[in-house]
Amino acid sequence: MSSHKKDSWMLKRRSHRTIHKGFQKIYSSFTHSGGQKKAKFAMPSDEHQRLLGSDDAETAYDPTEKVHIVGVDDNDDDYSTVTPPFSWRKLWLFTGPGFLMSIAFLDPGNLEGDLQAGAIAGYSLLWLLLWATAIGLLVQLLSARLGVATGRHLAELCREEYPNWAGKLLWIMAELALIGADIQEVIGSAIALKILTNGFLPLWAGVLITAFDCFIFLFLENYGVRKLEALFAVLIAVMAISFAWMFGETKPNAKELLVGLVVPKLNSKTIQQAVGVVGCIIMPHNVFLHSALVQSRDVDPRKTGRVREALRYYSIESGIALAISFIINLFVTTVFAKAFFGTAIADTIGLGNAGQFLEERFGGGLVPILYIWAVGLLAAGQSSTITGTYAGQFIMGGFLDLRLKKWARALITRSCAIIPTLVVALIFDSSEDTMDVLNEWLNVLQAVQIPFALIPLLCLVAKEDLMGVFAIGPVLKTISWLVAALVIAINGYLLQQFFAEEVSGTTFTSIVVAFTVAYVAFIVYLIWRSITVSTFGLFKSRSQAT
Repeated sequence: MSSHKKDSWMLKRRSHRTIHKGFQKIYSSFTHSGGQKKAKFAMPSDEHQRLLGSDDAETAYDPTEKVHIVGVDDNDDDYSTVTPPFSWRKLWLFTGPGFLMSIAFLDPGNLEGDLQAGAIAGYSLLWLLLWATAIGLLVQLLSARLGVATGRHLAELCREEYPNWAGKLLWIMAELALIGADIQEVIGSAIALKILTNGFLPLWAGVLITAFDCFIFLFLENYGVRKLEALFAVLIAVMAISFAWMFGETKPNAKELLVGLVVPKLNSKTIQQAVGVVGCIIMPHNVFLHSALVQSRDVDPRKTGRVREALRYYSIESGIALAISFIINLFVTTVFAKAFFGTAIADTIGLGNAGQFLEERFGGGLVPILYIWAVGLLAAGQSSTITGTYAGQFIMGGFLDLRLKKWARALITRSCAIIPTLVVALIFDSSEDTMDVLNEWLNVLQAVQIPFALIPLLCLVAKEDLMGVFAIGPVLKTISWLVAALVIAINGYLLQQFFAEEVSGTTFTSIVVAFTVAYVAFIVYLIWRSITVSTFGLFKSRSQAT
């Protein structure tokens, strides 16, 4: 072969290889997203990739950050459709995302709901706490199912599913819910720091310390997902030990505790606390968070056997995590039921004065109960602020398709929450009563946002063209929508009661009515779109089958 022909042949071969690799990348990108996302040609510039911090698309975790599951590369083709056998070692490797998710069930807002339910309603609402946790588990498992089966998280899928205006509105609602939750969490940490320093640190200083601590903890992510998950396990253990210690110190009535768990009781005097118990369990940002956290494990969504395996392990570890969170919430509720139920001060207890009231009632012992309470509250506040920052990164990156470095997204999302929290701390530092009123408004804000996380989740997880064989069936779909309707109705009652007491004046009432109409209209639109998309998808599937 002549030198000229040889060079020409080598050039053609090299070109064919390049084209073949290009088509392989496009095909891999297309099949990985289940055919829902159009392939995009990435800008090959190194400068472009460095600025964005990723390759072609925003993802919850880079491939190098994911936890490798033992056995994935061993005869992996055998498990493309067959579920691998159960392995305790694999369960351990999958354990982590559920515990990060469970932090939202233990944040300072939940603890305040627990202590108020115990002080005002005694042991009578423990059954509702149990069932509310079960409802929360169902919602979180659906979120995990969506993330594992599609390889994408809820915020990303909402951006693709809804028109641009609806997607942006959902993003705004999610951000408002996150900011409201973060204010409660940071304030809880600041209250704990104020107690532990005997009042030396004002609330605003505690807010700044909490913000700084959050970035320190986020720095640990550089050492791997498992290290960070271990940190959260330690914080949950601190909460469990602290509140179990309080449980042992106060010795709640075991018989009344068991009756409260088994026998449903509800009356007009405890209805508001009952609504608060249910409303605090499902946090809008946590629904977005869990669908992203489950992607920290290396699972190929194209292999149904591997997806079934992941869902099995995530169901087990999430169930264990929420069982632990339920026990911790149970400790808090029963402690305050034993200490303050039926007393004159039961209606006045909140996060700010709960520790002092406990000290007056059960002071003494090896360690003052005031500081035990503060340590548990600090662990709850610190852990929930970190998971809130995580949720903020996923929500912003998913809805806006921001391919930024994680530290940049953390800085943006953290600033959105810390700045209003600092303003709140400066304004309300000297007034516990005003702080309690603020907390009621923040709970209302959370309740308002719940439909904008639940409805998109239920819509997407039932889509066969998105979920494939992992789309929920008619029975689970009916149960899920009934649960969502119940939660939305309960929070609607809370809103109606709150506005009936707080809203007055023609101007303010007109504004509230206008927002209410727009709010209900958007919910109706989301439900209508869910029904029509499901119906058209069914007709499309039938026509294709024929």
